[in-house]
Amino acid sequence: MTSAEDTTKDPSGRGGPDSDSGPGPGPGPGPGTGGYAEARLRLLSEEARPGPSRRSALAALTDGWLAGLFATAARESGVPGAALVAVGGYGRSELSPRSDLDLLLLHDGKAGAAALARLADRLWYPVWDLGLSLDHSVRTPAEARKAAAEDLKVQLGLLDARPVAGDLGLVTGTRSAVLADWRNHAVRRLPELHALCRDRAAHSGELRFLLEPDLKEARGGLRDVTALRAVAASWLADAPREGLAEARRRLLDTRDALHLVTGRATDRLSLQEQDQVAARLGLPGGDALLREVYEAARVVSYAGDVTWREVGRVLRARAARPRLRGLFGSGKGGPAERAPLAEGVVEQDGEAVLALAARPDRDPVLPLRLGAAAAQAGLPVSPHAVRRLAGQARPLPVPWPAEAREQLVTLLGAGEPTIAVWEALEAEGLISRLLPDWERVRCRPQRNPVHTWTVDRHLIETAVRASAMTRRVGRPDLLLTAALLHDIGKGWPGDHSEVGETIARDMAVRIGFGPADAEVLATLVRHHLLLIDTATRRDLDDPATVRAVAEAVGTAGTLELLHALTEADALATGPAAWSAWRAGLVADLVRRAASVLDGGPAAGLPVGLAAAPGIEQERLAMEALRTGEPVLTLLAREEEDAAVGVELVVAVPDQDGILPAVAGVLALHRLTVRTADLRQLDLPGPAGEVLVLRWRVAAEYGALPEAARLRADLVRALDGSLDVPSRLADREAAYPRRRGVVPPPPRVTVIPEVSSAATVLEVRAPDAVGLLHRIGRALEDSGVRVRSAHVSTLGANAVDALYVTTPEGKPLDPDRAIALAAALRSALS
Repeated sequence: MTSAEDTTKDPSGRGGPDSDSGPGPGPGPGPGTGGYAEARLRLLSEEARPGPSRRSALAALTDGWLAGLFATAARESGVPGAALVAVGGYGRSELSPRSDLDLLLLHDGKAGAAALARLADRLWYPVWDLGLSLDHSVRTPAEARKAAAEDLKVQLGLLDARPVAGDLGLVTGTRSAVLADWRNHAVRRLPELHALCRDRAAHSGELRFLLEPDLKEARGGLRDVTALRAVAASWLADAPREGLAEARRRLLDTRDALHLVTGRATDRLSLQEQDQVAARLGLPGGDALLREVYEAARVVSYAGDVTWREVGRVLRARAARPRLRGLFGSGKGGPAERAPLAEGVVEQDGEAVLALAARPDRDPVLPLRLGAAAAQAGLPVSPHAVRRLAGQARPLPVPWPAEAREQLVTLLGAGEPTIAVWEALEAEGLISRLLPDWERVRCRPQRNPVHTWTVDRHLIETAVRASAMTRRVGRPDLLLTAALLHDIGKGWPGDHSEVGETIARDMAVRIGFGPADAEVLATLVRHHLLLIDTATRRDLDDPATVRAVAEAVGTAGTLELLHALTEADALATGPAAWSAWRAGLVADLVRRAASVLDGGPAAGLPVGLAAAPGIEQERLAMEALRTGEPVLTLLAREEEDAAVGVELVVAVPDQDGILPAVAGVLALHRLTVRTADLRQLDLPGPAGEVLVLRWRVAAEYGALPEAARLRADLVRALDGSLDVPSRLADREAAYPRRRGVVPPPPRVTVIPEVSSAATVLEVRAPDAVGLLHRIGRALEDSGVRVRSAHVSTLGANAVDALYVTTPEGKPLDPDRAIALAAALRSALS
């Protein structure tokens, strides 16, 4: 018991180091053992003093009792150079009703082993006699520093060392030395602490998603709060403070109530105890309790993510500094490089931040643009940028402008990086500000054990799953939005599908969708369980069953969306919600329902075919034939929406290579194509044929280029003096793809029975730089003519319908059409 390494528990096996947070002083000598026990019982029975005041009062009461024990024991044992030290949670003067007493008997090394043993016995045994858990050790200052250097958990406990009784100078000197060691070796110890946090999370799970969470060990729990305190003590980084103290208090209060309800030193919030714990905390029930706990854990987890990212940045910078000094001397480096991501958004130090010229007070779309750009690049969002937006950004008008809707869809379609970006925006309240109905599902628990996530996280996970299915549907934007909204009704009483239908319709209008799209979204939310429920619970051979599904869905396009949403929803629910068997049943039902709907609009048709050319287009076509060169006009009006872009009309005498040339020039000038329509115009008389291309374009950054520059480069591209492929390749090499979202592969499909005059190919691919140029080149290389092209960009996805013929103007035979689709897919991959 007197060895320097003695850290055993009491004989019953109870006890262990606490890991809460919060400072507190210790008083002088107090009551004897009997008086302490009575006073402790009275304190824990007081209903009027819960929370921090009771924890600090219990610590102060315990200090007084232990100080009295120490004074008597030290005098009788003859050990003058010693002190009793509280460490860990007790060192922070925070004691829950069943917390361990974590104590260190510190001595100067001058007393003999027998005297130290007598002193320790007279301290430890009274604690055990009262049935209290005890974690104890006996060490000199040098031994304490050595133990801290060898054991990270000992180090963390000693960072909160506080004298209870005895030689104050001995404690102060030891604590200062331990803290100096921690700061001096932080570069080595912090990665070790981070690994410990990750291992604990892997073993105990994510607190905010567990139905029976461990309040201490799970990610986002009290252990993580202690780790954040340790990082702050290193002086290398600090956690975001907003809401963190309140989150810590909420977790501690919950643990206090759990200890009192169970009478045990437990940190696991079991289902059968949640209602009792909620009642003791004045909450209406277990769901309200879990939601408060989840909210606290979300704050802690986010603070941890931000803090550990900052630690990594600091450590990388320190590791690089000696090499930079060797290369450039001892002078300080310049400012961090800032690479543009979107209008008002740049990348700096591995984060998406606001550009220096960004004006949140004048740009209400900036929060969504920041999130979309960060997610697409696979970058975290700077917490400083989000905090600035939360304080300065103007609210979006209702309905949203088209750019805001596009940016939301892009954010939702970015795949796995969407999750971290969404949580960063949510941490500062931006999501609830954009979508007020989101507040009712935020951190809402789901009692169904099939569900892995809370309602809000499940909705984002569904969008992540749906992002991999955007090649399968005609309207990826509606799929992703439906994924976000399908369970939005769970924040209200009643059937969440029925309630959600109304909410989704209202939110769709708020987001800026038209009436028809809003009805489709409402239908998808109302019936998001229809396919899986019908396929697994009804007789599919009964014609009435399939007719009912077809009538509920209404159109083949909506059925296509519902099929993808059903799969994404199930995959995001948990491993038990989807299987090959379920997938087969649902697919069978979809085939049968599609057959019933065969008389309606076919799924996969090109979206929004453009109207026939008007007088202005005919005028440009005549001018192109007269001059023999391209003619174009760029129409930018004040009322144009910057997200949808401005109209660019190009007329060119029919010749080879028009589509790739125009698309390549637009890409070189950093123009994003929102929509495009290409059609052949046969002018009356012997004039000839002209291709008229109507584009809706927007500048990636800054202002639009001058029309004269566009025309000059188009002339050069068509006569071969401008090597568009090489210029695009150089640009791509200069800006290599960032690690981040990996989009699903391109999909090229032959759409049968759509046109009797041409073969229709549908291309679904990521909306990348030069995409249309590559499509045009592949078609030219295959020796086919493009009769018309209809391009739409939905979020991060391009959906292009191409009407192609043989050089003689006839549709391709089936084999050649399939070969062309394969060649186009290969060119895009």
